[in-house]
Amino acid sequence: MNQELHSRKPWVAAVMSLALPGWGQLYNGQANRAIWCFLSFSLLVLPGTALFALVVPPTLMLPALLLGLAGTLGLWVYCAVDAFRAARRPLAYVAKPWQTTGLYALVFIACALLILPSLTIYMRAHLVQPFRIPSASMAPSLLPGDYVFANMHYNCPGCRAVQRGDVAIFTYPNDRTMYYIKRIVALPGDRVHILNHQFFVNGKALAANGNGATEFEHWGTTTWRVQGELSMTNMDAEQTVPPGHVFLLGDNRSASTDSRQFGAVPLADVVGRARQIWFSRGDGSIRWSRIGKSVN
Repeated sequence: MNQELHSRKPWVAAVMSLALPGWGQLYNGQANRAIWCFLSFSLLVLPGTALFALVVPPTLMLPALLLGLAGTLGLWVYCAVDAFRAARRPLAYVAKPWQTTGLYALVFIACALLILPSLTIYMRAHLVQPFRIPSASMAPSLLPGDYVFANMHYNCPGCRAVQRGDVAIFTYPNDRTMYYIKRIVALPGDRVHILNHQFFVNGKALAANGNGATEFEHWGTTTWRVQGELSMTNMDAEQTVPPGHVFLLGDNRSASTDSRQFGAVPLADVVGRARQIWFSRGDGSIRWSRIGKSVN
């Protein structure tokens, strides 16, 4: 039985693998190799990023991210070179029945437009999501231009429960298309009150004094820094946090829109917890000293 012979174009194989790791191998008829190239790339880029963000200690995060980036680029280039070399080997190639332009297009659409986006959406919704800090409302803990990884495996069945002191990501009540980041200072049923620029939870002051300077607040074993004057906006009388809600404040008390203005936030709208800073840029330069810092 005669089979039509087709040469494989090395540059086509290389470009296809650059567009989608494993796609060039499929063009070469190496279906098994194509699957492994695609799976390796997908697992390194998406679950690998989540692993770096959630598991690696803060002091090792920057080297881990650089190593992961180098590994991703290395694998990407390897797949392209491998496809190029494989296409050069034979002078003629026996085309398999399934090797058609329609199948190539279908595989690209399925992998690049369905599988990878679905994995990305799942990772961002349930594992880890990056956020950029746009304002100084959380200074000095977070500065404008900080980029943080947020643990999205949080405040859900089987996840870590919210705690006082957590820096939380939540849906802004007045615009549900926006996320805000503030610190949880009171839980459902807590009594909250501001007196002499101090914040009280169940009759206990979070800070030793309220002189408006940079100082420390603490609850239990958790300690954080705050700055600015804590005004009494909407807090003239003692309030009780409603069931199923939390009370949040910005660490920069003079420059934050928080629960003093929009009230307690439903727990269902708290979607993540800021874990660490993975990049920071401000005043026209990279703030290297902030990269890898834990968000406390």
